[in-house]
Amino acid sequence: MIPANVKMIRERIARCCERIGRDAADVTLVAVAKTFPAEMVREVVQAGVGDIGENYVQELLQKRGALGDEGIRWHFIGHLQSNKARVLAPFAHLIHAVDSVGLARELDRRARDAGRILEVLVEVNTTAEGSKFGVRPDNAEALVRSLHPFPNIRIAGLMTIGPFLPDPEGSRPMFRLLRELRDSIAAVHRDNVTMRHLSMGMTGDFEVAIEEGATIIRIGTAIFGSRVRPPRERNQS
Repeated sequence: MIPANVKMIRERIARCCERIGRDAADVTLVAVAKTFPAEMVREVVQAGVGDIGENYVQELLQKRGALGDEGIRWHFIGHLQSNKARVLAPFAHLIHAVDSVGLARELDRRARDAGRILEVLVEVNTTAEGSKFGVRPDNAEALVRSLHPFPNIRIAGLMTIGPFLPDPEGSRPMFRLLRELRDSIAAVHRDNVTMRHLSMGMTGDFEVAIEEGATIIRIGTAIFGSRVRPPRERNQS
């Protein structure tokens, strides 16, 4: 099932990109493995998906222990507490959800200790939902400016979670807003800001996200199937 699902998603990405004149190679598929076992993640990697996303630190560490790092780029896409930064900074490929100076400062310190530059995305709450993390759109540029002094992180772009609606078109205004924010921030040169990524779009709306400029899409259900057990509590992140 998993290889067929990956193939189907790749084909949909390719068709969408062909329709709008984009190169499908510019869209990174991140398989979101939250709650799914390491054996299923291994199948995804064997099917050619090297970018794996996790929402919870402990779960990521368990799967990394089982699978190792060979052929896998680990993305942390959940809400991250500052006291867990030391665990991820030495190896994470990309942190998707930085929403405070305090978290960025700790990631910078831990990346420096590990002797590496860590790429991060600023999370923007484009839906104004109180249940979601992220800065308000009108505060995004100010947060990026505040992260400028941290030499061991690179602000590689922005991330958002669209609304959970039956019609994927409902996500388009939020994705367009994120793209416009990215373009505005990128217009001002800063040494540790590249703004090359837009992480947006999931199983229900990723094609709309690609049409609006997504460079990273985060797909779980369409690859792994429906989750059969509830996600862990946020305090385990």
